[in-house]
Amino acid sequence: MFQKARQLTAICVVFIALILSGTAMATPAKWPAKIRIGFIPTEGGSAVESRFQPLADHVKESLGVEVEIISASDYSGVITAMAHKHLDFAYFGPKSYVEAAKKANAQAIALELNKEGEPGYYGVVITRKDSSVTTLAQIKGKVFAFTDPNSTSGYLVPNILFARDLKVKPEAYFRQVKFSGSHGASILSVKNGAVDVAATNNIDLDRMIQKGQATLDDFRILWTSELIPGAPMAARRDLPESLKAAFAGALLTFNGDKEGMAHLQNGGYGFADDSTYDTIRYLKYLKKKMAAK
Repeated sequence: MFQKARQLTAICVVFIALILSGTAMATPAKWPAKIRIGFIPTEGGSAVESRFQPLADHVKESLGVEVEIISASDYSGVITAMAHKHLDFAYFGPKSYVEAAKKANAQAIALELNKEGEPGYYGVVITRKDSSVTTLAQIKGKVFAFTDPNSTSGYLVPNILFARDLKVKPEAYFRQVKFSGSHGASILSVKNGAVDVAATNNIDLDRMIQKGQATLDDFRILWTSELIPGAPMAARRDLPESLKAAFAGALLTFNGDKEGMAHLQNGGYGFADDSTYDTIRYLKYLKKKMAAK
């Protein structure tokens, strides 16, 4: 009964999209036999694939197509893969999505909720719990880790903090600035003492704790951002509208799978579109404007 309800919801989403678009849509018979979903490296590649496998299985069952999970070594790899049509759908961060919308014809169709059901997450700046650093004012001269230049909580948002609020430039303010490559790597770098301070977010911190690779007692949170729009699931814009709608429907019906949700380690999915990320576009503009001063 539950499976029939999930399939019915996905079908309803297809018809809703048809009504809203007012255009002819490809039938499922014209969908590709296999869809490829790319994932930014919030953690190691194998960990990403393991976490999203239940969702991929659900999408396969709901849409009746094969699903391949593809992880990349950096954020730009996912953007490039979609630009060259090597990916059909992708899990981006908000900033990397904005880049992909411009460079890779990406279209946001859903967003990740946090465990409280909010449509987003919070950037945090962390240090070790036993560090002498207890406030943001004390991070000057330390070794600092960003995640990736295309990360939102791991790069864009903390850069706004530094430029607007602290009025400093990271390369001059810190003894050394590093890029860890993933949120998991940033978190472990702080825990292991490889860096003094790092920028990450509450969702990925929770995931590392849930996996047993860290505990909340390992860290001191020095700063928390305002709510950032949730990480989007995006489709390549040129895909059939019916496929995009059915994929979004499958994401929403996955919210009812408690075991799958526990594996996914978030609060499920909600509706989103391209305008959801206009806030991020404004932050990018603000960062560029402040950097020019």
